[in-house]
Parts: sequence; structure tokens; C-alpha cells
Amino acid sequence: MHLAAASVATEISSPFGGRRYNAWNDHVKRRYGGRVQKVSVAAGFTCPNRDGTLGQGGCTFCNNAGFTPGYLDRRNSIHAQIDTGLRFLDRRYPDSVRFIAYFQSYTNTYGEFERLKAVYDEALAHPRISGLAIGTRPDCLPEAVLDYLAELAREHIVELEIGVESCDDEALRRVNRGHDFACSEDAIRRAAARGLESTAHLILGLPGETRTGMLDAARRLSVLQLVRGTAMARDWQRDPASVPLLDEEAYIELLADFVERLAPHIMLQRLGSEVPPALKLAPQWNMRLAELAPRLSAELARRGSWQGRLYDAA
Repeated sequence: MHLAAASVATEISSPFGGRRYNAWNDHVKRRYGGRVQKVSVAAGFTCPNRDGTLGQGGCTFCNNAGFTPGYLDRRNSIHAQIDTGLRFLDRRYPDSVRFIAYFQSYTNTYGEFERLKAVYDEALAHPRISGLAIGTRPDCLPEAVLDYLAELAREHIVELEIGVESCDDEALRRVNRGHDFACSEDAIRRAAARGLESTAHLILGLPGETRTGMLDAARRLSVLQLVRGTAMARDWQRDPASVPLLDEEAYIELLADFVERLAPHIMLQRLGSEVPPALKLAPQWNMRLAELAPRLSAELARRGSWQGRLYDAA
């Protein structure tokens, strides 16, 4: 149902309260009685877009060092990595009620099934781990892996983080992604059929995407950053016009436009990501990641709007 904007926008209430969007963290706190925090682990997997199966060099925007915590040492066992992560997270998030092991780097369902099973089981054997978050590609989710994850989900938190990145096939081709959007749709449907919860990662503003296309891709959110050491960063350095960048005001407006068109039942887990300053090449905004959510909420409030206000189920 569409609601007309009132003359005094800030007086219009939001079905999501002050945030004005459906926040995953709020859902998790209601469901589990408090904060559920991810503990990053590295299992040493690679990616079919790096090992030659699909290609080499990976996606043009990818540098895994940009989202691998500094305390993580993949030479250690999964159990030891979790212990290290917990020492850090217990100080930073003392209110956490549960922890889940986060397999984030590279493609964490890409490998022999028995090896996948072994690393998942090792993480779940840790006495303080309640579940798994598994980052992967939509073209690396065979039936056997999904079946096993569905089995684990009967007793544990299991969340799939699927790198959709874009709903525009031409944009996916330009960033050397190696799959199309139909592949992502298929993976999400097959996971959902087993009762698995999935998070779809998007990058707004990939080269070749149009504003209309981005607004049509109302799924999940990610922020475009140029990370040093990636092919996209080199393209930008050679020709900045080849990788158009948004300033922070334009990005907040785009984000609000996107959220207004997003179905209200979809939860937003992360609005953006942040890489270490030494790796970030562009854009150089005067805005930290912690400011993104309140800036979005403020823009939606200014409009008298909220997630789903312009959603069209048709």
C-alpha cells in the first residue's frame, strides 16, 4: 500500500520507529535476547574466480585484506582463531549473548565436501559458538552443502551471506564476477526451500550500473569503496571517469531512494562496510561507517519516509 506524503514530513510516523528501516540487529535481539556477534575465522579456502576454474585475479573490486581483521592468523586452527577473536570481541562488545563463527574471506563453500564439513564442525565444537555465518558465491552452493547446512540449522544459527553484488548482468561482467543474476536468484531460492536464512550482498555504484537499475535491485546493501590492490582501483587511477564515484551526500540520497523501494519484510543486516585506511583509495568521505545508519535514518525522516514506502510488489 502506498501512502501519500504529508505536508509536514517529519510528523509522519514510521512502522520501524526511529530507524525507519527493518534492522537485522533489532530482529536478532528480539529473537535471541541480546546481541549476536560474529567471530571472523579463515579456513584457507580460495575462489573459483582466482584458482583458474572460472578465471584468475578475482573480481575487480576484491581485496580480501580489506575485510580480514588484523588479529586473524589463518595459520592457526579454527578453535585458536575463535579464542583470539573472542578475547578482542569480549572487550569491544561485552553485551553479546551469543557468538557465531564468521567464514568471511574468499568462498567458504568452495571445496571438497568432507573438508567443508570438518571446518564447520570444528567451529561449532567451540563451547562459545552458537552457529555459523558463511560467506560465499551463488555459483558455489551445491545441493549436498545446502542439505548439510539445513541439517545444522536445526540446532544452530546458520546464515548464508551470498555475494550477489549486482542485479545487472552487464555490471557483473564488467567486474569479472563470473556469474549472472539468475544464478543468484537460483541460489537464494534453493537455500530458502531448505529453510536457510540468506543475506544478499550488493555493491551500489558498480561501473556500468544506472541509477534506475540500482533502485530496481532492492535486495541488500553494501557501499562502494575502491580498495588498494584491486583491478578496479587500477582502472580508476588510469581513468577516473571509468569508475564514477558518489560523494557522501549523493550516496545517502541514493541509499534512501533504494530503501524506500525495498520490500518492508527484508531486513538490512549491514548498510555498508569499511576497509582499513591504508587500503582505502577512494572515495575519501568525511563520514565514518558508524555515521551511515543515523544519516540514512535522518534522510528518511526528512522525507517523511521509511523502508518500503515506495515498494511495488508488482
